[in-house]
Amino acid sequence: MNPTKAANEPVSATMPEMEVDPAVYKTLLESTLAIPWKIDWATMRFAYIGPQIAPLLGWSQDSWISVEDWASRIHPEDRDHVVNFCVSQSIAGKDHEADYRALTKDDGYVWIRDVVHVVRREDGEVESLIGFMFDISERKRIEHELVKMQKKLEALSFEDGLTGTSNRRHYDERLQAEWKGAQAAQHPLSLILLDIDHFKNYNDFYGHIQGDECLVKVASALKDICARPRDIVARYGGEEFVLLLPETTEAEAAVFAERCRAAIESLHIRHERSSTSTVVTASVGVGTVIPPFESNALHFCDAVDKLLYAAKQEGRNQVRSTFSA
Repeated sequence: MNPTKAANEPVSATMPEMEVDPAVYKTLLESTLAIPWKIDWATMRFAYIGPQIAPLLGWSQDSWISVEDWASRIHPEDRDHVVNFCVSQSIAGKDHEADYRALTKDDGYVWIRDVVHVVRREDGEVESLIGFMFDISERKRIEHELVKMQKKLEALSFEDGLTGTSNRRHYDERLQAEWKGAQAAQHPLSLILLDIDHFKNYNDFYGHIQGDECLVKVASALKDICARPRDIVARYGGEEFVLLLPETTEAEAAVFAERCRAAIESLHIRHERSSTSTVVTASVGVGTVIPPFESNALHFCDAVDKLLYAAKQEGRNQVRSTFSA
């Protein structure tokens, strides 16, 4: 043996390939939480699906015969979208994934994420689809809770904490949006400003707790009257409320305003320190405009505020508007 020659001979960096028993692959696949599957494209039949499918959905492993079994076990609300998407992506030869609700045998459902790989032959034609199903129910539950929490926080950010009406921030945003919409469509936009008469005297005499109760009752009465989907009832200030009424004519707004005034008076909330009445009342200003182009809402709001001021100056517990029936 020539030790020099042996030392100079290149050493192969290639490791010999390990042969793995197919049974080992099968054991590995079937021991994961993910559910492996394979569909033959020509026959649209399952060549394989993991046994994990049975404990997850209740449908036995041997009941998954064709893609029809897969499609029929998708929640009806998700079925068409998911099937059409997966078929189109598969025909295009694109790997893809889809989230959907898979029906269980006991009429429940489990959220599934299906991750799909498209296998092609040498000529480019689709040969089969292989993939994994993952149970993402817990993830979806957390996402749902987060969405609920976000909506709740958004609602709180737009809601007056005491009365449950919209707050000033929400009102300002909606006013701008409705103003632009009314400008574009040349529709009427109406505004009601309402102030509880002698409310400072009420608070001083009855206390702030009872004062808060009074505001809550007034707000509830206003919300009952202005209950159309786009109507906004907002707490504008301490004892002042504003009602935004899209697509409401001058005559209609005047009727709304009088209903608000009468509803508050009919609550019969006793007010011994009012020089206007023995019960809580309100003064109301109401205006309507078809917003001119290149204008803003500021002058309109000022005009309605002046009508409210006039109602207070002329004796309170009345409505002042630009409309005369």
